[in-house]
Amino acid sequence: MWKGVIPAVTTKFDANDNLDHVEMKRCFDYLMDAGCDGLIVCGSLGEGSMLSKAEKIAQLKTAKASTGDKPTLMTINEAATRDACDMAQASQEAGADGIMLVPSPIYHTDHRETVATLRAVAEASELPVMIYSNRVAYRVDVTPEVMLELADEKRFVAIKESSDDIRRTTEIINKLGDRYDIFTGVDNLGFEALSVGAVGWVAGLVVAFPKETVAIYRLMQAGRNQEALEIYRWFRPLLDLDVSTYLVQNIKLAEQIEIGSNDRCRMPRMPLVGIQREKVEKIIRDAIACRPALPAL
Repeated sequence: MWKGVIPAVTTKFDANDNLDHVEMKRCFDYLMDAGCDGLIVCGSLGEGSMLSKAEKIAQLKTAKASTGDKPTLMTINEAATRDACDMAQASQEAGADGIMLVPSPIYHTDHRETVATLRAVAEASELPVMIYSNRVAYRVDVTPEVMLELADEKRFVAIKESSDDIRRTTEIINKLGDRYDIFTGVDNLGFEALSVGAVGWVAGLVVAFPKETVAIYRLMQAGRNQEALEIYRWFRPLLDLDVSTYLVQNIKLAEQIEIGSNDRCRMPRMPLVGIQREKVEKIIRDAIACRPALPAL
């Protein structure tokens, strides 16, 4: 149902900590113009847990204005299942094309609770669902066994595979075939996951470097893996910035440097400072200074 490069976008704030819809629209248009295949709003990179329900719905509508006939997904990451169900209903009413669903971002559910929670939220709307499997960040592992148990629910159509174990993609395919569209959700495993069967990439650094991200994906789909690998090797130091406690600050700094945006965050997050900022800025500027020419696609 879904495939390609679908950025997990950042949320832009003005100097008064309000949503900056003008800047978000500019950034979203930039991604779509570069060939991205949809947008996902209000995720981990989008500081979704720091946003009110009204802010999430407003950002969804801004993203929808950029995506056209491509999908816009709302991330559901509420702590209580009841609130997640309410958010799913509100997202459908606001025009979302689908949901990316975090099973339980605070309480660490067991197998039975994970299955029950995912089913409850899926049943709260008619929207197709991408399950966000991220045992590293959220301590809830949506295993292939859980996916098999949920396979009878037609609303579950995709998996954002972020277990940080490249073997998991093959395990899912071996157990479930093509039942779910598999997206890689770890930037610095992008090439590897696409090599073994992932059909898409929920990407982070793409928000600053969309052309390179799209080029890697399209080259691999065309069987031109060596050309994709050369870009990926250049990209790796940047992609590593996604795998960090400070991924939001890192990636917003990349947006500031590369596309002239800003690195404002919602507290308690604050922009990088001092030696930490200098280190990340050097990684970004060094990469920009030696970026490869992209082949014709």
